Amino acid sequence: MTKTMKSSPVTIDRVDAAPVPDEDALDQLAGLLPAEALGRAVKGLTADEITGSGGLLTQLAGRVIDAALAGELTDHLGYEPGQAPPGGTGNYRNGSTPKTVSTDLGPVEVNTPRDRNGSFEPQLVAKRQTRLAGLDAKIIDLYAGGMSVRDIQSHLERLYGTTSIGRDTISRITDAVMEDVKEWRHRPLESVYPIVYLDALVVKVRQDRSVQKRVCYLAMGVTVEGDRDVLGLWWQENEGAKFRLAVLNDLHHRGVQDVLIACVDGLAVFPRAWVQTCVVHQIRSSMRYVAYQDRKRVAADLRPIYTAPNAEAAEDALDAFDAKWGEKYPMIAQSWRARWDYIIPFLSLPADLRKAVYTTNSIEGLNRQIRKAIKTRGHFPDEDAATKLIYLAISRAESKWRKA
Repeated sequence: MTKTMKSSPVTIDRVDAAPVPDEDALDQLAGLLPAEALGRAVKGLTADEITGSGGLLTQLAGRVIDAALAGELTDHLGYEPGQAPPGGTGNYRNGSTPKTVSTDLGPVEVNTPRDRNGSFEPQLVAKRQTRLAGLDAKIIDLYAGGMSVRDIQSHLERLYGTTSIGRDTISRITDAVMEDVKEWRHRPLESVYPIVYLDALVVKVRQDRSVQKRVCYLAMGVTVEGDRDVLGLWWQENEGAKFRLAVLNDLHHRGVQDVLIACVDGLAVFPRAWVQTCVVHQIRSSMRYVAYQDRKRVAADLRPIYTAPNAEAAEDALDAFDAKWGEKYPMIAQSWRARWDYIIPFLSLPADLRKAVYTTNSIEGLNRQIRKAIKTRGHFPDEDAATKLIYLAISRAESKWRKA
């Protein structure tokens, strides 16, 4: 399993990846199966007879796997088939056991060789293994995309023609992710994050025989190198400043010593950090008070406030806005003045840095990706089920991120 603990919680490949074929081995295989011979073999066959369940490809896959398992047994015994054991005594070949293995091509019939002593442990297809490496990763990727366990089962049945992967099996495959989640949520963090965003989303979870709304907090940091890193997720019954403080304390215990700019409502754990309220949220909140016919003009008159060259010019722009609109919409200027100390910090930064800190769009973009994954669920059976899917959605989103 491949993990990256800095900029990505974990890659989607959950199972041990199959070894990369050696180039010489591939050349030898191509020599054994020349294009002319393959052409004669597939001549007259339909598409279903080639790629369908039980078709030529699955039969060929089964024979390749059988040959590989036979090679593993030869290495284990130390002598070739047809030869006697070294010294005339020792372990012997003892037939084979047929079984069906689910693969990307569909069900494949393989024969696992046995030895007399029962000491042979095959690696390519282990004992009691019924899925070839790679299929588990596809199941987890489908789950991360928001498909339910029932939908995944139907999808695999339509795509591969396999009925051996039931809902219980799919649940066990996805439940294995929880070990990664525990490790990811407690991993050590960087000592300094120039920017940290904190946001929350509401998820419906079944609890005490009723469906309740739970708040999932997400923290995203920007490293000194400019990489975005989701720092963790936490659950709470409702959104509140006290729990945000608990989240920040958890980050502190995991190694975060300093935060320079924080897009949150409060940051007592790092008292020297600049606290920046999301200006975009402030604008949206202001526009809720405005009649439809005035919205464009009010938005245009708010713009000089948050695009001012410094805090003094921004205050003058706010006074001018209040003089023009204060009588009709007094609550707008009041709300800006009430949050003024948390609105103006970004105005002392250069233009490039202003774009990075004046809004929480980065973490809201992540929230949109998570909501895409969870929107198909009316509710989750428990908190762990929600955590599992949110974690996988984060993994999927981070794989597409670019440097901030």
